[in-house]
Amino acid sequence: MFKDREGHAAGRRARGTLLTTVLLLAVMVLSACSANSGSVFHTGTDTSDSVSRVPWDYRVVEGKVGDLVGSDMTILPDNELLPNDGNYATGDTVWTLQFMDAELITDADQKNEIKLSAWTTLKSYADQKAATEDLANLKVSITTDVDLVGVYKTEYQSKTRNFAVLELPSGNRIKQPIDDKRYTALEKQKKVSVVLEEVHDFADYDSAYAKFRGWAK
Repeated sequence: MFKDREGHAAGRRARGTLLTTVLLLAVMVLSACSANSGSVFHTGTDTSDSVSRVPWDYRVVEGKVGDLVGSDMTILPDNELLPNDGNYATGDTVWTLQFMDAELITDADQKNEIKLSAWTTLKSYADQKAATEDLANLKVSITTDVDLVGVYKTEYQSKTRNFAVLELPSGNRIKQPIDDKRYTALEKQKKVSVVLEEVHDFADYDSAYAKFRGWAK
């Protein structure tokens, strides 16, 4: 019996020593991982992209009324279903306002990736004039000053190209190619006059996205 007790005690001591060794090894592994910036335990700097959806473009398209479905109608040639608010008949010519938005992905370096949606039909019109009047209110051309981040040159195969980096009112930065004359003119400028196209959201007019459309002078 005494020998059995000694055996049990020795076994408990051995298991205790093994458990202590395993715990020490685990602490050493975790410490090494924390020190290694490439490990899964290292959080590092947040490099997640910023994603926003913005109104991108509108267009007016001519079509014809197809089948009438209750209080709705189909518009040819795409056979898209719309409310028949104008009480149109099959075969009538109509104009539709179509909308496209964009998913704008901006990375930590302010570089943009744009993913465009498909065209969506919003509204029908009996005449083209009314449609283009709405279009003119949704796509507005303005001349304004924007921040000039800077200009720079690149060289490839002995050819030099110049670029200007602008910051739009939305906060996004764009890169535009420029010639030598404009490079010299902009080299020391902080602001520059440009033509922008403000594209307003049909459902929320105060929500708009400005696109670069050229230099004002």
